[in-house]
Amino acid sequence: LGVLGEQGIAASIDRARRMAARYQALSRVPVVPGFEIIATVAHRAPGPDRNYSGEASVASLRPWVEAAGRAGVYVLLDLQPGRADLLDQAKRYRELLSLPHVGLAVDPEWKLQPRQLPGQQIGHLGAAEINRTSAWLAELTRRLDLPQKLFVVHQFRLSMIRNESALRTDHPELALLIHMDGQGGRAQKHATWRAVKAARPAGVPLGWKNFYDEDRPVFTPEQTMAKRPQPSMVSYQ
Repeated sequence: LGVLGEQGIAASIDRARRMAARYQALSRVPVVPGFEIIATVAHRAPGPDRNYSGEASVASLRPWVEAAGRAGVYVLLDLQPGRADLLDQAKRYRELLSLPHVGLAVDPEWKLQPRQLPGQQIGHLGAAEINRTSAWLAELTRRLDLPQKLFVVHQFRLSMIRNESALRTDHPELALLIHMDGQGGRAQKHATWRAVKAARPAGVPLGWKNFYDEDRPVFTPEQTMAKRPQPSMVSYQ
């Protein structure tokens, strides 16, 4: 979905590398190109399992994940859980998350309560459900002796993460990151950044998303990296 779906695998790798190169000159640490693949997509229809979330198969994702690994591109598998349990969805992708270059992202906007439907409200995830998922991912990483994994929680409204101060930040196997993915004009994005920054648990790094079509105007790499604290992850949609 998004810009990742606008070209094939080889061209997507090249596109990610070219964008990462623009940021390397602005960063004091190595910049790693990456794909964020939406593995489960919130649906308007309930589907056979009645959870309002369509789950991509491991087989359909594997060519992208393996090609990215060979090219030195990191992969985030993103979950839009609908009415599904977040941990249950993460476990579907155990085989891919067992690879050293694959991390996990969760999208609270698309977590539904029992009578909610996608697109009719902004959803939310509680810290307890996120923590169960991060604990499982940390244990998998530890058991397989894998490198530390990136664990991303998206946020553009504070209500999306309930009891945010209770998020577990003490798993050495994971690097928890709160990703500010608000869109709109410059003032609106600045305001969302300030709110997300203030609400995060102490010491948790932040990410920033640029939207090609919805932002007015799109921040340049220089403007993006001028944010304080400097974003540890920058994504494009």
